[in-house]
Amino acid sequence: MLPTKDIAAIADELAAAERDRRTIPLLTARYPEMSVADSYAVQNEWRRRGIASGRKPVGRKIGLTSKVMQAATGITEPDYGAIFADMVFENGSVIEHGRFANVRIEVELAFVLGAPIDGPGATIFDVLRATEYVVPALEILSSRIELAGRTIVDTISDNAAMGGMVYGGNPVPPKDIDLRWVSALLYRNETIEESGVAAAVLNHPATGVAWLANKLGAHGDRLDAGEIVLAGSFTRPLWVEKGDTILADYGPMGTISCRFA
Repeated sequence: MLPTKDIAAIADELAAAERDRRTIPLLTARYPEMSVADSYAVQNEWRRRGIASGRKPVGRKIGLTSKVMQAATGITEPDYGAIFADMVFENGSVIEHGRFANVRIEVELAFVLGAPIDGPGATIFDVLRATEYVVPALEILSSRIELAGRTIVDTISDNAAMGGMVYGGNPVPPKDIDLRWVSALLYRNETIEESGVAAAVLNHPATGVAWLANKLGAHGDRLDAGEIVLAGSFTRPLWVEKGDTILADYGPMGTISCRFA
């Protein structure tokens, strides 16, 4: 385990990178002994400092849950990060591109919880019972650590590359839809770039939420009522440039759009 002073120093460095809108060198190149446990310690310290400064936590994101995402990143296990209220954008928002680094978009479902989920031992059935509704969402990836040579340790430390999210479309109770078969078409500037089906996320998108509840439960934490959980992408990440307009069509669940100015 890294010394506490190193955990604090890395959290400071990442907070400064987010504030100054820049990237920093790979952590694993500078701390070769750094473990996954260390990276979550960094993330937790970064989250704790955010809360102390007045940022409001509203949920969690799960990443790297589908084969297509694991293949795109070379990372073979899921991870998770924190969502603050200032990361959440409404449907149709104009978003400042320069706020983020290495900007990409992912197509996801967001679970909005009506009841808490405690782990370990949480199952997909616990998730479905606790979920008030699911809604289409786009995740905005922002990497504050350079991409070349990045490992799972770098990614987790960097809040699992969470930059922001856009939500919209039609909120649907999970009992009213087969979540495995939710599909989406992703357009950039009126050209279709990606498509996918939600079953690509661990065979059922609720499986990722159960995985997260169990991970948190092992550390004395849990998912609470009212939280938003981004369940993981079922398309490859799409690079976004300044001026791009993004639209995701979820069929019966509606559409989401945003523009990067």
